[in-house]
Amino acid sequence: MDTIASLFSFITTPVSWVIVQFHTVYGALFGPDTGWAWGLSIVSLVILIRICLIPLFVKQIKATRAMQTLQPEMKKIQERYKNDKQRQSEEMMKLYKDTGTNPLSSCLPILAQSPFFFALYHVLNSIASNDTIGVINENLLQSAQKAHIVGAPLAVKFTDSSSKVEALGASLTDVRVVTAVMIVLMSASQFFTQRQLMTKNVDTTVKTPFMQQQKMLMYIFPVMFAVFGINFPVGVLVYWLTTNVWTMGQQMYVIRNNPTPGSKAQAEYLERLTKHVTQSGKVSRRRDRNIIKAIVVKGRDRNEFERKFINGLGKAGLAAQSDGTVIKSESAAAAQAEDGAPTTTGAPKRQQPKRQTKAQRQSGSAKTAGEHEPHTSLSKSDQPEDTKPAAAAKKGGAKPAGGTRSKAQSGQRKGPQRPKSPSKK
Repeated sequence: MDTIASLFSFITTPVSWVIVQFHTVYGALFGPDTGWAWGLSIVSLVILIRICLIPLFVKQIKATRAMQTLQPEMKKIQERYKNDKQRQSEEMMKLYKDTGTNPLSSCLPILAQSPFFFALYHVLNSIASNDTIGVINENLLQSAQKAHIVGAPLAVKFTDSSSKVEALGASLTDVRVVTAVMIVLMSASQFFTQRQLMTKNVDTTVKTPFMQQQKMLMYIFPVMFAVFGINFPVGVLVYWLTTNVWTMGQQMYVIRNNPTPGSKAQAEYLERLTKHVTQSGKVSRRRDRNIIKAIVVKGRDRNEFERKFINGLGKAGLAAQSDGTVIKSESAAAAQAEDGAPTTTGAPKRQQPKRQTKAQRQSGSAKTAGEHEPHTSLSKSDQPEDTKPAAAAKKGGAKPAGGTRSKAQSGQRKGPQRPKSPSKK
């Protein structure tokens, strides 16, 4: 433990000072020796740390999305150089460099919290060991040892002996019940946070190994918290449960207002945005304008949810602009769909007539001729059939042709035929 104290001495004193400052405020409200005063001091420490880590959290979100986008390219590199690990690593580093992606960025919030976590662990362990640390003097040490959270002293662990627990004025049963409940809540909050990320904020159109890894972590992390949690003091369990609840709420906010493209959360967000824009006829929030701007820039590369959003605006007589705003169009047909074509609400598209086969054309011509036969004059139909060609030939000065030649022979085209060339003798 002395080794750990020496490693984290640079952060132990600031952490103890922050706890004491919060304890001064809460001690005036609830009493200096109560569990409320010391417990809320630890909760306030967590909130202060997480507020300072918000920029890293934003960077983590961007890094995670960038890694999701690169997964197809990474998979191609792995398959192409599966027998050459060195070349595979070189190509991976080149891909990260070209895209400006850092795989470690997704771990930044956890890494940044680690010094504070171990510093708080050492402070609480020193309180349990009756040792002063940082700015916690003898009087504050005795006050912290008297503090109980739902019957469990602040510095005891699930694995502590009954003699140590009784020395701090508590029963072993109360300590183990309280620590067990807190460990279960800590693991459950971690599982729900990871599950929320996997079910709502992951692009379901791309199946990559990264998704499988995240799915494994959804089950591994809660088990790790449960195993290590039995060795954490009650104060550290308060710290870790608070940070898990903060992460869960922070992630819910991000998923609702800035979802990953192609995810279920994006579909729900665009559905809400479509309803709001069609009712008000404008985009009021800057965040919504940025998302609409990104959708318009994509053009033909939009996913199905984004295409549905653009078409929904078109049906309402609105058109999204490149600056993220929407304008009213004269008709829904003026609003462009995702592929640049008018929406279906405009004038109907002219269809080309279906091409008929030769047999259909012949049968149609015969049918037309048959339909016109009843309309011929009775005087012409009274003439004998064999005298009609003769009369026509006599009038035109040509030889009369037989009645059978006036009709198109089977297999021949109707109408004037091309004369055959005379045979050469």
